[in-house]
Amino acid sequence: MATANKKASLLQKVSKGLTVSSVITGSTFFHGPPVLALGLTKLFKKSAKVDETNIQITNSWLAVNNWLIDHVLPNLHWDISIDEQLDLNLQGRYLMMCNHQSWVDTTVNQYFGLTRMPLTRFFTKWELIFIPFVGQAFKILGFPMMKRHSKEQIAKNPELKSRDMLEARKACEQLLSQPFTLLNYLEGTRFTAEKHAAQQSPFQNLLKPKAGGLALALNILGDKIDALVDMTIVYPDGAPGYGEFWLGDVSRIAVDLRKIEIPDWVLGGNYEDDPVYRERFQKWVDQIWTEKDQLISQMKAKSN
Repeated sequence: MATANKKASLLQKVSKGLTVSSVITGSTFFHGPPVLALGLTKLFKKSAKVDETNIQITNSWLAVNNWLIDHVLPNLHWDISIDEQLDLNLQGRYLMMCNHQSWVDTTVNQYFGLTRMPLTRFFTKWELIFIPFVGQAFKILGFPMMKRHSKEQIAKNPELKSRDMLEARKACEQLLSQPFTLLNYLEGTRFTAEKHAAQQSPFQNLLKPKAGGLALALNILGDKIDALVDMTIVYPDGAPGYGEFWLGDVSRIAVDLRKIEIPDWVLGGNYEDDPVYRERFQKWVDQIWTEKDQLISQMKAKSN
């Protein structure tokens, strides 16, 4: 009997895996070419209509993924809490930070945000432009693509630093022509027990936050956004792999969104060149992270 149950469970997973991979692959081939084709027209003439159409196509692709989550993973329970101060809408402009544990985090962001917030984008490396299809799609959809030089290169040629900042400003300012959500994983990498121990992180549930990316975004966009949003994701049964998620091995996901008030002193500071401002900014981010760490512990306790 146990063997029969195992076989039935295995067949269910195989069937689910084939369904998910087939639908996602088909959807990608259906939605991808129009985005790339329309994007090529921007080489000759910039068009807000083309940008809007590409966003609609991309949201349609994300909607297929969300449909899969709702219909192929019907036993997945969502516990979503949204701060009453957050007035989210599809025409808003948001900076969002989030803890990072799994490749599933981005799928959670997309699932949550599709009907509540503008398309989520994040900083990417300029080198990704050379990856066929993926790099071009990032560029076409307005993901800020950063050209960053190493400390060694800047030491040899200090002008590269100001050039990097100018590129960053251009990359962020291009978002202002339309609604946007710009996501930043402040930890810079996925949380693991090994990384947590190696860092000697003072936080129980988080790695140390890297404040530079947020400082850059706030410096450029801070007075033009509707809110700074802190998203917290908790997997009560442990952070899953991407395959585990789509095979239905995840039964619960908790998501909390809160609005972070931006102090007046934050806007207009120089994180790169002002050590006093940099230290103050890092302490501010550390305080946000302390509150987030406590929230994660509360969310875990609630789910037990």
